[in-house]
Amino acid sequence: MAREAIYQQSDPERKSGEQSSSAAGADGASPHDGADSVEGQVPKTRPDADGKLRPRRMDEMVGQRDVIERLKIAIDAATARSEPLGHILFDGPPGLGKTTFATVIPNEMNTSVQMANGAGLRAPKDLLPYLTNVSEGSVLFIDEIHRVPKAVEEYLYTAMEDFRIDVVLGDGVNARTLNLELKPFTLIGATTRAGMLSAPLRDRFQIREHLGWYTRAELAEIVHRNAKKLSVVVDDGTADMIADRSRSTPRLANNRLLWVRDYAQSKADGKFDREITRAALDMIGIDELGLDKQDRNYLDTLMRVFLGGPAGLDAIAHTMNVSSDTLEDEVEPFLLRSELLVRTRRGRLATPKSYEHMKRPMPDI
Repeated sequence: MAREAIYQQSDPERKSGEQSSSAAGADGASPHDGADSVEGQVPKTRPDADGKLRPRRMDEMVGQRDVIERLKIAIDAATARSEPLGHILFDGPPGLGKTTFATVIPNEMNTSVQMANGAGLRAPKDLLPYLTNVSEGSVLFIDEIHRVPKAVEEYLYTAMEDFRIDVVLGDGVNARTLNLELKPFTLIGATTRAGMLSAPLRDRFQIREHLGWYTRAELAEIVHRNAKKLSVVVDDGTADMIADRSRSTPRLANNRLLWVRDYAQSKADGKFDREITRAALDMIGIDELGLDKQDRNYLDTLMRVFLGGPAGLDAIAHTMNVSSDTLEDEVEPFLLRSELLVRTRRGRLATPKSYEHMKRPMPDI
């Protein structure tokens, strides 16, 4: 199946007791946690081990403060009533923390989580193991939930509302229905295309949260925190530069940080500064606005060949020898959001801001 794992609850005392009662230190964690795991169980690792940058608790998260505050209220209320948390749907662009929320919430609830991908749930039989294995109050996380087929989606309806599923055994006149009761659980769905969800499924989520872009200050704070986890020293100038070139997206900020760390270790004995950071990001073609080589090639083609537009997407794609789907899905969204490109009924148009960034004169026509 595409992406699936079961994370046990992150109770240090419980885990240390399961693995080794003598290996835990004063904080309940052993220096060799990753190596002491029992076969068949998820290895216990410290949050900062092996470049593990994902937050473990809500207090460690940066940004999305309004979402965090609302979730804390819902978690506190559900915990006080000893009930499972209501079903939650996260939507928003990739890399903004949907999966992070799905792993942090079970930690806050002191429960377990099963993780699946919507593309891997091709038939109801693929969903049944997840539903039958849920424990009371546990979390089932389905990433890219908009890719769940209709037949599987219908199984989720009764599971989410009534905590039961109906399994049909046999065919024809010999068929009979088996009603299976499920333990009350929380379904967390994540999607980059909320509009593709059917209305019946979308309405069954009690909590819906849209994740927005991060500010420069928030990204710089993420870089500082994750640099400590990686045991590297990052000054404010370096953190700001990485934040500026990360497209308001934490995932990209982490990727930039990891690349700069590798570059510094190879070229500068592991020392960070603004010049090393600039050289590292220039080497992979990331400029001051976060544009990569393909983004700039798109703008260059639009300005040089089509005189800034309007130009059709297919014409630009054929000129660049790139799939039009790649340009529409990967390149254009950030250019549009950065006000470097305008999409009209006649075609794509380069804006004055894009000419300024590309250091090209505006055409006289």
